[in-house]
Amino acid sequence: MGSSRLRKCLYFPAVSAITHNPVVREFYRRLVDKGKPKKVALVAAMRKLLVIAVGVLNNKTPFDANWAAHRKICILTP
Repeated sequence: MGSSRLRKCLYFPAVSAITHNPVVREFYRRLVDKGKPKKVALVAAMRKLLVIAVGVLNNKTPFDANWAAHRKICILTP
């Protein structure tokens, strides 16, 4: 399901991100370790890349691989 054109555009960036981006790589490995087929995990990584791109564009900030860690600290400290 979904846009085949968008899937075609995100396939190779997702493969590259699995290799070079620590956030996407950890996400992909976690899914594969849970027993998901590699193609299913790859499509999930494609969606993850899209969500990251939309977040970067909406917030007008550069990508920060440690954003979640910074966010957790900000939430926990008053």
